[in-house]
Amino acid sequence: MAALLSLEEAQRLILERATPLPAERVELDSAAGRVTAEEARSRVDLPPFDSSAMDGFALRAADTPARLPVVERIAAGRPATRELRTGEAMGIATGAAVPAGADAVVPIEDVVEDDNEIEIAEQVPLGASIRPAGGDLRAGDVVVPSGVGLGAAQLGALAAAGVPDIASARRPRAAVLATGSELRRPGEQLEPGQIYEANGVILAAQLESAGAEVVRLGTVADDGAAHREALAAGLEADVLVTSAGVSVGPHDLVRSIGVELGVEEVFWGVAVKPGKPVWFGVRGRTLVFGLPGNPVSSLVSFELFVRPAIRALQGDASPLPRFEPGRLARSFRRNPARTELVRARSAVVDGAVELEPLTGQESHMIARAAAADALVLVPPGDDPLEPGEEVSYLRLA
Repeated sequence: MAALLSLEEAQRLILERATPLPAERVELDSAAGRVTAEEARSRVDLPPFDSSAMDGFALRAADTPARLPVVERIAAGRPATRELRTGEAMGIATGAAVPAGADAVVPIEDVVEDDNEIEIAEQVPLGASIRPAGGDLRAGDVVVPSGVGLGAAQLGALAAAGVPDIASARRPRAAVLATGSELRRPGEQLEPGQIYEANGVILAAQLESAGAEVVRLGTVADDGAAHREALAAGLEADVLVTSAGVSVGPHDLVRSIGVELGVEEVFWGVAVKPGKPVWFGVRGRTLVFGLPGNPVSSLVSFELFVRPAIRALQGDASPLPRFEPGRLARSFRRNPARTELVRARSAVVDGAVELEPLTGQESHMIARAAAADALVLVPPGDDPLEPGEEVSYLRLA
């Protein structure tokens, strides 16, 4: 194996080739998780009119303190029938349009109401409890910029701004292929030397969570013809993700047959643990990821390399993993040559995130990895990390 790439260099080479897919219009009801391909601008002022911030009474601030007759009651969506005159008040609901002539709202709990009159004991400030028209944004203002993933807050803002649909790169179509003659579906009878196939399930779940449309190609035996047929089918997708078959053994066929089928190898081998024998190549616009066969290696490699590519294909302006600050709960011995991603459990202790590395960090221990909710980034070095030392970690869904 040639010199191993650094994590950062491997990610750079991937993102250089993960250009956004063509854009399409997506209705807002179906846009959760999509990424904007252009700025989305408001169609209205927000609020579109002066509105009441609470249930109360609309009045003129200069008329207070006073006892005022209540001449009308205004519900949300039903404007006042006339202008408010001097010496009058109008009952008003939260979100209702403030009537012309009023310049303040007094909360219902700050008045005494009796026989359709209210008594206000103190001066009400001008503009009190009124949300001014356009106070949030103006028609034509940018609600959500390009390259932003749409969650609940962004979708709510777009809906309030009257935006019915957005431009978004289409979802990547991603094919998943697990290789190995020893693999069997869960529930089937295991014969000697056989194991249940887990990586396809792991990768499909990760791909869906990243926004891809997943095509499961199943499993393929360690046979050249079977590999060729399955890989050829997978290369019709935007992204092909395989597990196992990328090392140097006689049954590791993914790399060699991939090259036969026109895949240009970009790199093979990254200085990370787990996941060193990651393979990445391209054929046309199709991105090809050959991930290691050990389940934890596959899971971690996806988060570091495949998820950023899936997000970049959708136009995400910041597709790389978002590491957060935390501190170690106990010491951990570092790998002298490779960046390590350590499975850990997180807890909030004294206002900070504390990370407890799990026992059993071997890359085949997927059952123990199920207890992890974080990956701690441990840079290479000779000295161990000590309890309380600051580290960076990546949340696991």
